[in-house]
Amino acid sequence: MRRLEDILIERNLVSIADLAEAVRVTTQTGAPVGPTLVRMGAISEDELLAASAQHFNTPILERSALPSAAAVIDAAQRLGAPLSWLIEREAVIWFDDEALCVAARRIDDAELHDALEQWTSAEKRLHIASSLTLEPLLLDLGAESQLGGDGALDPSRLMELAEEAPVIDFVNAVFTEAMAQRASDVHFEPFEDKVIVRLRIDGVLTQWRTAARGAFDAISSRVKLLSGMDIAERRMPQDGRQRIRVSGKDLDVRVSTLPTTWGESIVVRLLGGAAQIPELDELGLDADQRDILLEAIQRPNGLILVSGPTGSGKTTTVYRLINHLNDGNRKIVTIEDPVEIDAPGALQMKVRPEIGLDFAAGLRSILRQDPDIIFVGEIRDSETAKTAVRAALTGHLVISTVHTNSALAAISRLLDLEVEEFLLAEVLRVVVGQRLLRQVCETCSTPAPAASFDARLHTMAPSVLTEGAPAWRDANGCPACARSGYRGRFGVFEVTKVDSELQEAIRQRESEPDLIQHARRHGFRTLFESAMRKARAGETTFSEAFRVVSS
Repeated sequence: MRRLEDILIERNLVSIADLAEAVRVTTQTGAPVGPTLVRMGAISEDELLAASAQHFNTPILERSALPSAAAVIDAAQRLGAPLSWLIEREAVIWFDDEALCVAARRIDDAELHDALEQWTSAEKRLHIASSLTLEPLLLDLGAESQLGGDGALDPSRLMELAEEAPVIDFVNAVFTEAMAQRASDVHFEPFEDKVIVRLRIDGVLTQWRTAARGAFDAISSRVKLLSGMDIAERRMPQDGRQRIRVSGKDLDVRVSTLPTTWGESIVVRLLGGAAQIPELDELGLDADQRDILLEAIQRPNGLILVSGPTGSGKTTTVYRLINHLNDGNRKIVTIEDPVEIDAPGALQMKVRPEIGLDFAAGLRSILRQDPDIIFVGEIRDSETAKTAVRAALTGHLVISTVHTNSALAAISRLLDLEVEEFLLAEVLRVVVGQRLLRQVCETCSTPAPAASFDARLHTMAPSVLTEGAPAWRDANGCPACARSGYRGRFGVFEVTKVDSELQEAIRQRESEPDLIQHARRHGFRTLFESAMRKARAGETTFSEAFRVVSS
């Protein structure tokens, strides 16, 4: 019989270099090659599972067929099988009538087969199972006997827990699923009787798995270890960042812990690299909005503001602009909190308030580096606002973000931060407001009655009704979109070009409604109008557009 490794190479599932490294590790640890490759991040669990099932001609156990923890404990007690030994070998047993069912990650485990023969002569039904299927059950089984949970574990024991196979595979499975579902965040939340794992997918938090409360020490220790945190510190909040490898892909993660009543809440932000930043045409900008932005960023100086709440896609938009400008002929320097996306060719700096390096101080230092383009992660205070405006006045193109609910509110925000009206009018080139809308699932969405939705727009946004035939859609839900009715997100924007008329309005410190009226005379659309245009064109639904931008 051919080796499993030969099948993996033949299918181009792993590189020879990764296989050689896995073999080197296995000679030191005694662990099998397949799971080692998964733990290295060289191959996904599903790829290994499919190859193993073919190689050993063994059926794959689906999660729906998994036994209860009680059934496994009962079978182990009947056979006199050490439960901790089964957990260590990542295997579970249970009886179906008089047949002994076995599910294991390694169906070629010789010691497991020998033990099964010693324990019983009953018929044996073998299954191979993924860690995604097995690990929640293994964690439940080991919660009391292995993982404790009384809050008194010493650092050495926490380190042992973090390195045990079940928790390594469980955490890897969580990250693999998060990547497959395009999740932006993973939440590990401890409660009195359980641990809940939730994924934020397309902006909506969804429960994915639960585990026994006793498993939390191991889970939290593993995540902290991956992100370079102090695994013994559980009283104070911590932040960490690391690049890990999952399913053969590099993944940047930013981790935050928060002490709560039942343990530390852990949130893992999954950060994309520059290669994952969409092209300018893919952001969701309308053609006229895109043209305004392109014209503004080609100017050698000035201030460009991108506004919106947290999670509205501001950073993605800014980095798309930076990538567009990054032609090798201009020096680009950023100061951020934190640096979320790698930008090859740009110099990126993280603020460090504990040593006095805030946005304003960092920006002053950047100006001495002879930059052409500066990205200030956020304008939060008067000093940063004034320094950014001065930088734009002295021949630099400055791009920054502001936390406001609309584009034109960003103008009022800078004036409130004591930027002088005539200076802001002089340097401000364009202001962008944005949100993220969920895209209706192409697989299961269906046409919606146009008349009822168009009737609502007569009073809410009548200008949208003049723009082509309606193509409203309803979200339904199917396996492709995890029953949500939506798959993926896109941006919706309001883009304001600061022309001479708007400059004069800024100098006069006119109100936001007056600024909107000035902008409307030159084709400006509000976020609500832009969102309803997308909904009427069938890209999202009325309810989604209303949910996101009605405020």
